[in-house]
Amino acid sequence: MPSLSPGLAASPTPRPRTPLVPHDSDEDRPAPRFHLELHGAGPVGRAIVRLLADVDCTVRWIDERSDSAELSLPATDGLPAHIQHLPTDHAVAEVAGAPPGACHLVLTHRHALDLPIVQAILARGDFAFLGMLGSPAKRARFVEQIGAQLGEAGASDADVQAALQRLVCPIGLPGIVGKAPAVIAIAAVAQLLQGRR
Repeated sequence: MPSLSPGLAASPTPRPRTPLVPHDSDEDRPAPRFHLELHGAGPVGRAIVRLLADVDCTVRWIDERSDSAELSLPATDGLPAHIQHLPTDHAVAEVAGAPPGACHLVLTHRHALDLPIVQAILARGDFAFLGMLGSPAKRARFVEQIGAQLGEAGASDADVQAALQRLVCPIGLPGIVGKAPAVIAIAAVAQLLQGRR
């Protein structure tokens, strides 16, 4: 038996490590609770991604500002496999790539970008949830603008009202109060989970 250096004891046989991820393979992973199309990588978007890292869901994280040094995205090398980062120059066009029955959260860095994204989602109509970051006043402005456009496109008043009723703004489970990005993210993720029981 080889001798040990003075002062060193033999190390015990290493024990197998327990994986930190609860599911070792895709076969063990339960079906996703929901698919989320997340538009925006500002503070709230980033907080939502952090929360969803350990949730059984799938996410396409879409944002137009990744080429701007001032508004650059965080490093996304460490994202879990179920969250796909999608930098793009045409966020509105990405709405067509969403699977039917997806949840959508729209929280980009510009109201002028939020509007056409929301319009495109409403025009599809096959979503499970549509939420937008903003105040009741922002929702009222969007409802007026989108309602007028849908009416001009030939939609009936009843169809316009039914579509606009599905737009949730402000986002977040009622009763969770606060303006900090982490609090808004917790309320929004709780709202998504509540709807997918």
